[in-house]
Amino acid sequence: MADDGHSSSSPKDAPTSSETAKDRLAQVSNHVAPPAPTKRRRRKASNAESELPTDYSDILGQIATLRKIAATPDPNNRGYVRQKQAGKLWVRERVEQLLDPGSFQEVGSVSGTVKWKQLDGLKEEPEEYVPSNNVQGFGRLKGRKIVFTADDFSIRAGHADGALMDKTIYMEKLAIALKIPIVKLVDGSSGGGSVTTIRTTGFSYVPPLPSFAQVVEQLNLGIPNLGAVVGPAIGLGAARVVACHFSVMAADIGSLFNAGPNVVKNATFEEGLSFTDLGGPAMHCTNGTIDNLAPDEAGCFEQMRTVLNYLPDCGTRLPPTVACDDPIDRVSETLRSIVPRARNRMYNPRKIIIEVVDQGSFFEIGALWGTTAIVGLARFSGRPVGIVSLNCEVNAGALDALGSQKISRMLKFLDVFNIPLVQFVDIPGYAIGTVAERTATMRHGVTLATTYYSTTMPIFSVIVRRVYGVAGGIMLDCRDPRMRVAWPSGMWGSLPLEGGIEVGHSFELKQVEKNEGKDKRDARYKELEDEYKRLMNPVRTANHFGVEEIIDPAYTRRVCCEWVRHVYESVLPERIMERVAGKIKPVFT
Repeated sequence: MADDGHSSSSPKDAPTSSETAKDRLAQVSNHVAPPAPTKRRRRKASNAESELPTDYSDILGQIATLRKIAATPDPNNRGYVRQKQAGKLWVRERVEQLLDPGSFQEVGSVSGTVKWKQLDGLKEEPEEYVPSNNVQGFGRLKGRKIVFTADDFSIRAGHADGALMDKTIYMEKLAIALKIPIVKLVDGSSGGGSVTTIRTTGFSYVPPLPSFAQVVEQLNLGIPNLGAVVGPAIGLGAARVVACHFSVMAADIGSLFNAGPNVVKNATFEEGLSFTDLGGPAMHCTNGTIDNLAPDEAGCFEQMRTVLNYLPDCGTRLPPTVACDDPIDRVSETLRSIVPRARNRMYNPRKIIIEVVDQGSFFEIGALWGTTAIVGLARFSGRPVGIVSLNCEVNAGALDALGSQKISRMLKFLDVFNIPLVQFVDIPGYAIGTVAERTATMRHGVTLATTYYSTTMPIFSVIVRRVYGVAGGIMLDCRDPRMRVAWPSGMWGSLPLEGGIEVGHSFELKQVEKNEGKDKRDARYKELEDEYKRLMNPVRTANHFGVEEIIDPAYTRRVCCEWVRHVYESVLPERIMERVAGKIKPVFT
């Protein structure tokens, strides 16, 4: 055949149809059932890891060792020796005495500085350990769950270490998140600065105050903050305890100041001051910096337990009610004669309070400062109330600057804790004279007025005797409608008769004395006085509904108990709902 110009492959080079089919079938099989993966050989653990126990007993052992060191006092440690020589409890002894037995749960139990000893392989053990100088955690006070912080003055005098600030802030946040009270035992600076920190870190720092945002939030939320001064409270430590809702100082070992004697000596040239001279109980339990004084540390702990028993865990709950076997209708006939008929004679107002409230329930706050006023906590039928009374045995009951500050603080305290107020009113007005003017009595009196009108807790008033002037009007006219009763000993007006007649009839009395002599002037004054006393009969005021009701003093307890019961059953639950909804926002700070 002739060549046609095209090449053709030989038959042996072309794949057969059977081979092509086999290849395609193999491809499909691989997709459907991929070949089994090759097994990888497991790497054997290194010898060091294989020697570690599988139950982590090594880690648990390290924790147990550190906890044991922290819980065991070192009698050779100079800080511990100094603590005992000063007559103070060691920090863990304090915790044990404060809390209910068996209720202590520590948080941050192994925080601190550890020097590790290297053993074989990966093994190590603690060789030296300095615990964080603040013990913190959970516990219970008379069954109530709390969080607490307790300074350890034996370690760096309570000054800051690596973990202290973080621990403290964490506990402050826990109190807010869990809505439970926080207790602070202050002995030292509570983590405040020391110049030695600069040497340790290698630089100086602008001082922060990160924990106070949480403190202010707690105070206004009505999460109880209770603080005790159980040693020298210095700088930040002083600020932490003073910021509390309630504070108490141990008389035998407590003191409080912005800076210690050595710093004061260089700044103000006041030399030779002791801790007590600078800021002991005689200083700060009488000026309102610290609320109460206790004889010792055990007394501080007992007062904090007592106060907490009146307070809710937070401001969106009712105060706790306790069983009461004191009859509601108990009649107190002694109250009929406790206020003397002679207007210039005084009486003991605390006897009225103690007689009217549940027996043994009155707990006074701030007895050593602002003594023209008496404030505290008590119960009616087991239900907590706040108490405010003026003290006619001091300055005739005239309200001075410190008394106004004391009542203002108490009103805010009651407002954030949803505690109603029962007040026993006998007020001749604000204090007068050069001392009163120099101490800004009116400034603090107006602050008291704004506090009465800006708080919203229910108030019930018992008019025991005098109600005069702006001060009297503030106390009795701050709620609408007014809830009050008066005793038959009540007397009221814009000014007391003593001095009021002189002002109102000045011209007449001067003319009588000028024309007829001093004896005639005195006789006219007596006529005017008798006339005004007759017109000031409290029944005449009641005739015109100027006072809603005059009651027999013997039945005051029953009247107060009925009011308090109604408030707890009807008013406070609604108030708490409004508070949860944000309609009421009490402020303590």
